Amino acid sequence: MTAGRAARGAALAGLVALSGCGLFSSAPERPAQACPAAVILRPLANTAIFGPSPGRRPENVAFYGLLSEVESNCTVAAQSVLMKLDVIVIGQRGAAAKGDSVDFDYFVAVTAPPQTILDKKPFRVRIGFRPNQIRAGVTDHIEVAIPLVGRTTSDLTLDLGFQQPPDVVDFYKRFRGR
Repeated sequence: MTAGRAARGAALAGLVALSGCGLFSSAPERPAQACPAAVILRPLANTAIFGPSPGRRPENVAFYGLLSEVESNCTVAAQSVLMKLDVIVIGQRGAAAKGDSVDFDYFVAVTAPPQTILDKKPFRVRIGFRPNQIRAGVTDHIEVAIPLVGRTTSDLTLDLGFQQPPDVVDFYKRFRGR
């Protein structure tokens, strides 16, 4: 047996050994599950907090709020997914603003087709303003644990929005663009 044949034989034996390790395996690998999408519901991306005057008009708004962006990542386990969200919330002083801070309430709802709410959690964020500052913002770092209960992550969506009292809903119907 020549040295060349011995080298080819050793290479072939190595390939056979590697085939047992999955390099040439025909069994499909299970793809990693993607994170559920996190989306801001545009009708609920804006809110207003009114001053003490009973009128619900732009001149009576103390603060406007905006859910600006959300970034997410996740860790998927066998039966659950842990979502880490960075939610950017912007506040703006209105004509009736008093004070140097405002609290906004928003929610994160876990939904599955067909628009079924599986879970909904409220969150509160405080935005502080320096004197004479019109706009300010914060990045709220939150975590949401979601049991999968037989679902895949692609079945789920995280919907974010401000918790809207009826007077704010009516305000935005009458004064669009604010």
